[in-house]
Amino acid sequence: MRHRVRQLAPAAAILLSVAGTIDAAERYVGPEGRKENPGTREAPWDIASALGGGQAVAPGDAILLLPGTYRRRPDEQFSVKLAGAEEKPVVVRPAPGAHAVIDGGLLVQDPSAHLWIRDLEILVSEPTPTEPVEPGSHPESFKRPWGGLNATGGTRCRFINLVIHDTRQAVSWWRGSTDSELYGCILYGNGWPGTDRGHGHCIYTQNETGVKTISNCIMTCKYDGTQTVQAYGSDKAFVDHFLLEENVCYAKGRFLVGGGKPSHGIRVFRNCLHDVDLQLGYNAPENGDCEVRGNVVANGGILIQKFKQVVKEENLVVPKGAPRPAGAKAVLLPNRYDPDRAHLAVFNWQGAPEVEVPAGAFLKPGETF
Repeated sequence: MRHRVRQLAPAAAILLSVAGTIDAAERYVGPEGRKENPGTREAPWDIASALGGGQAVAPGDAILLLPGTYRRRPDEQFSVKLAGAEEKPVVVRPAPGAHAVIDGGLLVQDPSAHLWIRDLEILVSEPTPTEPVEPGSHPESFKRPWGGLNATGGTRCRFINLVIHDTRQAVSWWRGSTDSELYGCILYGNGWPGTDRGHGHCIYTQNETGVKTISNCIMTCKYDGTQTVQAYGSDKAFVDHFLLEENVCYAKGRFLVGGGKPSHGIRVFRNCLHDVDLQLGYNAPENGDCEVRGNVVANGGILIQKFKQVVKEENLVVPKGAPRPAGAKAVLLPNRYDPDRAHLAVFNWQGAPEVEVPAGAFLKPGETF
């Protein structure tokens, strides 16, 4: 069934402010670039030296990827070691009008700081096996590259509007990356089938200090046993200080925050989940504090385990098989970094052919989209 979305409300223009500096330089990277080039559009750098700290990149500079596919094997991840400054981030993005694809992955490491990576497509071109491979998270016979975004370090970095698909794991985001944000990303088709279960998640993450933010992302899993959000670890790993807001998750993949060590400072706001359970707390004997507000969970539930302080307000939970609410619920999520982009989730409880969507501040009367 096709659905038509009608605009209801007038809107004001969205203004996007991007930190920058008059002295900022634009440096170009190309699939056939060379380290010894000057980094111009006509003579671009290679991607490995540009991202890995092998070129002179200053706070406020933009590294612009020319159209094409950037592939690296056998070590498929390009190291990223770029440091900007407060109000002067280093921005890595496609050149205007370009579509840039990373075939493999990006490994963000210290001393990266105030780094924005945005608008790239990341994939692994080797085919995913059609038959299950041996069990476990690291099967010896399975040599397909991991790919994806792997952040082991970096301070106050932002990963914006990335499309990551068909990797072994879309985002691997660890304790050494602090006070950073994953925003507006689309994660799908990742993982692989094992004889025990599916493996590889949309996001596997841990955190101790600062706040990790996961916001405005769309996530879905391909295999049973994988998770959309896997904020998890053993009793020696930290799963603290997460802000998860306005994400859309559907089809497969539990939304999990919790592990063997007590979790603290967990905030889960206004997420839209369909056929996906929301679970806070795993097997830790007790946890600290959490806030769960304004989430919509359809064909699933919310499970909060062993938290000392719980704020749970204004959530709509419709379990599988339960009566559907009347009408429909539309959630429009404008993109903070791109005024021409928004994500839309529609809970069309009765399967109506047309659903009204309040446009809020996103559209002006008469605009098409």
